[in-house]
Amino acid sequence: MDPDFSRASGGPSFEFAFNSVNFSDRVLRIEIVAGDDALGAKGAAGEGCSSLADWARHRKRRREELRRGKESGKYMPDPGNCKVEAEECDAYEEGNEPVAMIEESPPDIEPDGEDGESSDSSWSMECTQVLRVKSIYISSAILAAKSPFFYKLFSNGMKESDQRHAALRINASEENALMELLSFMYSGKLTTNEPTALLDILMVADKFEVVSCMRHCSQLLRSLPMTTESALLYLDLPSSISMAAAVQPLIDTAKEFLANKYKDLTKFQDEAMNIPLAGIEAILWSNDLQVASEDAIYDFVIKWARAQYPKLEERREILGTRLLPLVRFCHMTCRKLRKVLACSDLDHEQATKCVTEALLYKADAPHRQRALAADVMTCRKYAERAYKYRPLKVVEFDRPYPQCIAYLDLKREECSRLFPSGRIYSQAFHLAGQGFFLSAHCNMDQQSAFYCFGLFLGMQEKGSTSVTVDYEFAARTRPSGEFVSKYKGYYTFTGGKAVGYRNLFAIPWPSFMADDSLFFIDGVLHLRAELTIKQP
Repeated sequence: MDPDFSRASGGPSFEFAFNSVNFSDRVLRIEIVAGDDALGAKGAAGEGCSSLADWARHRKRRREELRRGKESGKYMPDPGNCKVEAEECDAYEEGNEPVAMIEESPPDIEPDGEDGESSDSSWSMECTQVLRVKSIYISSAILAAKSPFFYKLFSNGMKESDQRHAALRINASEENALMELLSFMYSGKLTTNEPTALLDILMVADKFEVVSCMRHCSQLLRSLPMTTESALLYLDLPSSISMAAAVQPLIDTAKEFLANKYKDLTKFQDEAMNIPLAGIEAILWSNDLQVASEDAIYDFVIKWARAQYPKLEERREILGTRLLPLVRFCHMTCRKLRKVLACSDLDHEQATKCVTEALLYKADAPHRQRALAADVMTCRKYAERAYKYRPLKVVEFDRPYPQCIAYLDLKREECSRLFPSGRIYSQAFHLAGQGFFLSAHCNMDQQSAFYCFGLFLGMQEKGSTSVTVDYEFAARTRPSGEFVSKYKGYYTFTGGKAVGYRNLFAIPWPSFMADDSLFFIDGVLHLRAELTIKQP
């Protein structure tokens, strides 16, 4: 039976046995090569990397140098003289597999840090130039119990009883991190809590498949103060698929940090324009974004994509595969959905599909909408965010008169937050080219001196425009399930004016909010405002 490599390091400590000849059955020869670092480069376990930004730039530079080196053939020696080593070097430089060997005739044990040369002359080639060699005593049982890599190494490679030496080849930048990792596999402890050092250890633990150490590093990094810089770095951490679960809590914490910091996306929009794709995805995933409406989310996404991806083909790809799935089209206004169809940045077929699904959702019955928003498979697509302006369902007619019907749904908890003097504003809706909005208030009744629920209709200020509107307010009641008219009248609007009723239901606030209230159906208050323009 294969051992369980995923268990946390909470068992007995074998710290006393680390690098001890009395408790070891193998010798591990660690050959430190120049690899993709310059000779004597500083970059491991915090050396030369004074900040996370330095660490990230160092990693990025190494990846770019590796990519350019592979394209130019820099890391490929003469295949005729060094075929095996060329393949090993190439596999390691890719960062996929560490190089490991079992030696049949090993040299004597050398003290830590003593320089050494390989007996294989091919190792002296540029691709694997040995800088120094470390040899330590190891227990194959302890290492194999902690790592699938070492388990395979010792179970598949040791064919003869006298083959007691194994060898690893690593880059100079990984030296300190590997020593910390080996020590952790014995003791379950690390000697550092520096972010850059922990990241190096995390990367080496991923390479050697030590899940318990990855989980420990992840936990330590989560406990440290997080910044935008560190959060973005954690989102970009490369790790193998099998190891991803160990760092997922760190990634989730980074996403949560970014979502909370940029909750008020309008306030931080200029700063957010410079955040890379992974960070933008983390922000847009949140339900708690405090934005005016989903229209603002869509506008930001298009603006960000145009700034980050100037080439149209690449921009369409990023929008279509990564960002549009995070935009909740069902809560956008119909005016903005029309602009989506005409947007040249989007694939027309995909834009049409998004708009069609949004319109079908808007036309669906309220209980179906709530079911979609509550379903674990579709909740992210249909759930409302913390919009500053509540979404509406609007139906428009041109004949016989310009007319529209606006539906506003408010949850019981939203209404409760209005007490004692709060307000909720709806998104704008339009009639005959003029913008209107609804607002729900908690007011003090002027005659009876008690709190009550009020509803008002306002017109967006637009110059000196004067519009006369017939209006009617209605609410759905529990006994019939039908909308019941509450008030109607007509009003001549001028810029910035509003009309409404301070006590829409003619009852005090406690009765309106009571559990047996007639006006909350499944915890939702359904309001309707009907507007008709009969005069020019």
